[in-house]
Amino acid sequence: MDTNTAYVHGYSEREARRLGDQAEALAALLHAGTAYPAGSRVLEIGCGVGAQTVHLARNSPGARIVAVDRSAESLAQARAFLAAQEPGADVEWILADLHHLPFDYGEFDHVFACFVLEHLRDPGPALARLRHVLRPGGTLTVIEGDHGSVVFHPDSHHAREVIGHQVRLQAAAGGNALLGRALQPLLSGAGFADVVVRPRTAYADRTEPDLVSGLTLKTFIAMIESVRDEALGAGLTTAADWDRGVAELRLAADDGGTFHYTFFKAVAVNPRR
Repeated sequence: MDTNTAYVHGYSEREARRLGDQAEALAALLHAGTAYPAGSRVLEIGCGVGAQTVHLARNSPGARIVAVDRSAESLAQARAFLAAQEPGADVEWILADLHHLPFDYGEFDHVFACFVLEHLRDPGPALARLRHVLRPGGTLTVIEGDHGSVVFHPDSHHAREVIGHQVRLQAAAGGNALLGRALQPLLSGAGFADVVVRPRTAYADRTEPDLVSGLTLKTFIAMIESVRDEALGAGLTTAADWDRGVAELRLAADDGGTFHYTFFKAVAVNPRR
């Protein structure tokens, strides 16, 4: 990720667990249709603790995956996680920043980036660097969320306020929690061709208890709860208003609650020159 941009969610053990819970709960939704041929060289950028790497390796057992992150601690966690989950996977771990990738022109057949661009101050130069290391005719797959797509019942002004505080904190850190809606113009503007963006909608209610747990509670609400101290420190809210907002958001995970979120998955091609 951009070295000038803070990762608003932090690098705690709790965040590592949240990333794992998120990847597991959404694997079928987000990774459907993503499988790379045996022998192809795949770059995963911003792999973090390996939460998505496991599913890449599982869906493309013959591919050669190179997973990159700027955090040595995250890479160590990713290596251990993959060894436990997919011990035979062919994955190489590289410590590097997205803007200073140690790869040659056209070295990869495919590039995969999940929840990475949203943390960049300016995704344009990063996408240019990814085009450089992706062979002509190779594909880029990008998955991003969009907090503006959140719909829940029972509705609550205070709950929407705490979500808005997370969006503002991420913007202050140089990111964009609303990036999903902009993927098509962003990738086209970076010179990629044949850009196709499709929404991947997640919806949870009492009839889907695993999604209520994995998506509503352990992924989204856990993410919002993790920025409480930052929101209070920035003077965005009071402790009482924050706690009320989170409590009312948690009603979406109760028996009478519902929760909806849309992810956006883009596939694009690096045009042949």
